[in-house]
Amino acid sequence: MSIGHTLLGLLESGPCHGYDLKRAFDEKFGHDRPLHYGQVYSTMSRLLKNGLVEVDGIEAGGGPERKRYAITDAGITDVQQWLATPEKPEPYLQSTLYTKVVLALLTHRDASEILDTQRSEHLRMMRILTDRKRKGDLADQLICDHALFHLEADLRWLELTAARLDKLAEAVTTR
Repeated sequence: MSIGHTLLGLLESGPCHGYDLKRAFDEKFGHDRPLHYGQVYSTMSRLLKNGLVEVDGIEAGGGPERKRYAITDAGITDVQQWLATPEKPEPYLQSTLYTKVVLALLTHRDASEILDTQRSEHLRMMRILTDRKRKGDLADQLICDHALFHLEADLRWLELTAARLDKLAEAVTTR
């Protein structure tokens, strides 16, 4: 996720302080990974330097000055271009799990045990996400569906690999 573009998109609804941007980000996108304040302010500093936001006002208070940021026309154009650009699909051609299975085979360890342990971990995570989905709002349900579909694909791969483990062992040890 592009944090800069996400913060710019949030600014399209109107000028905000960094604190308000962090709260909006965490509420809409940061359920599992909230932003750190330092990340918000360093991102806003970069966006300001690049002319994508401007300081709309400064308020003095008991602590440091509070800047209110507003998106510029260049920032709106940048968000529009980002939204219109498709994300590159991630093919996961060199996954850590595949590496573990092959290394287990090369070192004469039980690769099926690795697959079984991973299957159990995937199923545990799927139960957690299913429970979260059941209790969540629509946004949380969609986030959970995305993760669940990826976990289901991983489970299919785990089953396929387990079924082909003898052939894989032969292939990797005869090279």
